[in-house]
Amino acid sequence: MQTSDFQTVALIGKYGDPDVRQSVAHLVEMLNAAGVEVLVERATSGELPTGARHEPTSLAAIGSRSDLVLVVGGDGTLLGAARHLCEYEIPLVGVNLGRLGFLTETSLTNVEDSLEALLAGEYQVEERMMLHIRVQREAGDLAVERAFNDVVIHRGNIARMVEMETYVDGQFLFSQRSDGLIAASPTGSTAYALSAGGPIVHPAMRAFILVPVCPHTLTNRPIALPGHSHIEVVLVNNPGEIQLTLDGQTNFALADGDRIHIQRDEHNVHLLSDPRRNYFDVLREKFSWGERN
Repeated sequence: MQTSDFQTVALIGKYGDPDVRQSVAHLVEMLNAAGVEVLVERATSGELPTGARHEPTSLAAIGSRSDLVLVVGGDGTLLGAARHLCEYEIPLVGVNLGRLGFLTETSLTNVEDSLEALLAGEYQVEERMMLHIRVQREAGDLAVERAFNDVVIHRGNIARMVEMETYVDGQFLFSQRSDGLIAASPTGSTAYALSAGGPIVHPAMRAFILVPVCPHTLTNRPIALPGHSHIEVVLVNNPGEIQLTLDGQTNFALADGDRIHIQRDEHNVHLLSDPRRNYFDVLREKFSWGERN
C-alpha cells in the first residue's frame, strides 16, 4: 500500500464487542504494514491483544494528531465519534458491524480493499452539518451540546403528551400537544424522523426537519426549514419530567418553561466515501428499492 494524505490514523471501536476487538487488531496490523502511525482510543486499546503496535490515546489527542479516524462498530458508534471529534473536522470512515448502517462506509467483508483504496487516495469527502443545542432555564444555560442525527423532546417511559410552542427566527410557528418533537439534520432524516413520517433529505442540503411524533392534531405535519434558521422550542403546561435525547444516546431532564434552542453548528462532520458509490446507491441498498419479492 502507498499512503497519501494519511500519515497518522486513529481507530475507535464499539466497546465490549468481540468482533470489534478482532477487527481493530487486524486494522492495526494492516496500518503497521503500510508504515502508518497508529493511534487507538484508550478504551478500545484496552481490549486489544498484547503485541499490537499502536499508541493508546485519548479522544482529544486523536482530534489534534490524527489525519484520519476509522470507527469500527455501527452507526451509533460513528454518531458518538462525530459529536466528540467534529470540532477538529478530521475525516471519518465507518466500518459497519451493525444491521443497517446508513453512515458506515464499509463492512468487515471488504474492509481490506476499502482501506487500501483510502490510503491510495481513492476517496471523496462529504461534509455533513451538525446540530448545536442550547437548553435555557431561568438561571441560565442548562446544557450546550451537539448532535449529528437528531434532537428529540419526549416524555420517556410515561405515556403522556408533551405540550410545546415552536418559534423559527423569533416567529411563532405552531403550538402542539404530541408524544414528542424531532428536530433532525439531513443526515438524521433517515433515522427516527423517517420512522415518524418525515421526508428523506439529501445530506448535501443545509436544512432542518421538524417532525411531530403522534401529534394530537393531525394537521401538525413535518416541515423542512433553512439551515440558517434558529429554532426555539418552549415547554408549556407540562407537569412532571420531560426528556431531551441527542442522537438516541445522550439524555437530559427538562422542566416546564425550559427553552431549547437549535441551530446549525459551526463545525461540519467530514465523512469519506467511495467515489464510485453515491447517496442514491446507499438508499437503494438499505431500503431495497427496486427489488422484487
